Parts: sequence; structure tokens; C-alpha cells
Amino acid sequence: MKNLTLAGRIIFAIPFGIFGINHFVMYDFYIGQLTSFVPAGGFTIILTGLCLIAACISIITKKLIRLSTILLAVLLVIFILTIHIPHLIHHFNTEVTIIALLKDISLVGGSLLIAGMTGDEKTPD
Repeated sequence: MKNLTLAGRIIFAIPFGIFGINHFVMYDFYIGQLTSFVPAGGFTIILTGLCLIAACISIITKKLIRLSTILLAVLLVIFILTIHIPHLIHHFNTEVTIIALLKDISLVGGSLLIAGMTGDEKTPD
């Protein structure tokens, strides 16, 4: 059981680190994804990348997991409200948008599940 929890935590966290790095590497792509009401476009992309990388590190190192997964869930809800739903309303690549929306909804659930299973201290694997 201990190994399953460790593997699950790492498998859950690593994509967020990759997404965070992508915010730097694919900066122009992410700028194109922003809707007009997202403030400070370029800064928002960089800040989001840093937050995703920080969440990845926190989850893997078991430091402040509860806080980071709650904040990660909030960030994902913000993505849903400011990117996915406006893209659905304006019919931008609807199939891809629905898949991204459902992915982020499931990741919110996973984040909250991890938050509910841990405390702010280090937790056993």
C-alpha cells in the first residue's frame, strides 16, 4: 500500500511540473489561450508556471501537501472558469476544449482527494 501511495503521488505531481515548465517553453502558445479578461497576460502565464512547478515539488517532497493541493484545485477551477468555459461559449475547438475541461475537473477532484487525505505536515507514504 505504501508503494502505491508513493507511486500515485509522484505520477499525479509530475505532469504539473511539466505543465509549469511548458508555461516558459511554450509561452506564446499560452498567451494565445488567454481570454481578454485575464489580467496581466504575460505575468499571469509566468506566475501560473511557477505555481504549477511549486505544487509538483510540494507533492513529491511531501511538504505542505494539503495547502499546495488546495491551492492547485483553486488554480484549476480558475482555469475552468477563465479559459475552458469561455472557449466553449465562443466555440473555439469545442472537442479539445471539452476534453481539457473534463481533464481539469478530474484533476480538481484528485487534488481535493489528496488534500483530504493529508495534513500540513509530512505524511507517511
